[in-house]
Amino acid sequence: MDERERPANPARGNSSRPSGRASSSSRSSSRPASGPNKDRRREDLPARGGSSERRGATRNVSTGREAIDPRGFRVTPMERDQSRIRPRIFEPDIPEDVTGEELEKSVRAELLSLSAENAKVVARHLVCINIHMDSDPELAHKHGIAAAHHAGRLAVVRESAGYAAYRAGHYEIALRELRAAHRISGDVSMWPVMADCERGLGRPLKALDLAGSAEVKRLAKPEEIEMRIVASGARRDLGELDAAVITLTCKELRTETEEWAVRLRYAYADALATAGRADEAREWFAKCDEIDHEESTDADVRARR
Repeated sequence: MDERERPANPARGNSSRPSGRASSSSRSSSRPASGPNKDRRREDLPARGGSSERRGATRNVSTGREAIDPRGFRVTPMERDQSRIRPRIFEPDIPEDVTGEELEKSVRAELLSLSAENAKVVARHLVCINIHMDSDPELAHKHGIAAAHHAGRLAVVRESAGYAAYRAGHYEIALRELRAAHRISGDVSMWPVMADCERGLGRPLKALDLAGSAEVKRLAKPEEIEMRIVASGARRDLGELDAAVITLTCKELRTETEEWAVRLRYAYADALATAGRADEAREWFAKCDEIDHEESTDADVRARR
């Protein structure tokens, strides 16, 4: 997210002219003459000193007063200050019992570069993201916007805002925030989520570009598995159903104890089902159900279809 346009500078070409523009004929006649009139004083130019009307252009500004600008229609300091004012945003209410101390120490440590007051506000918004991520993703997203507004230069804040936007289905915003977090920290752990955002935006080829990038080699095993799942989904988006199955065919399918094992087996079984390989799909849904002790999937139901 990742960007703001600065106001365009006024044209310099008119800076030395008086406020009224002369016609082309009058401009040509104002050039020094080569005849007896060559020493004639140019009355059309403003003189040094004198009244304010002669010193420069006048114009009305937002307060209703006149501003004298000796260089023409230049942005006044007052207007420049106004342009730097950050736009107000909607800040969701934070429950009084949320203190910010609920965050992990490593996250709180990253907020130490902020003022004490601002760090507390940001920390409380981050806690609210965690509270509402599953129950109310849209509210969590609003807390993410508020946190990023207060601490947009911190990677942990932009990353949290990106994940909140992703869970709420705001994929464009999520991509902007996660890209910003990556630029700040160089961390690639959010790469699979960025790829899935591309899928959500209807850009499976860009998702596959991310899945095939050099950064993937730096992923830890859980993120590597997630990237496989996203890449398989991108293949399905493109109608490449057999390729989706091949993408998930790996030795990690034999793993049973890791947290990501359930997701991998379920995704593999689902890819088989989509490719029309029903018998194999039921077999792998059953294998998924064997290790899904928390019943986080419907693998038991699909294994009996």
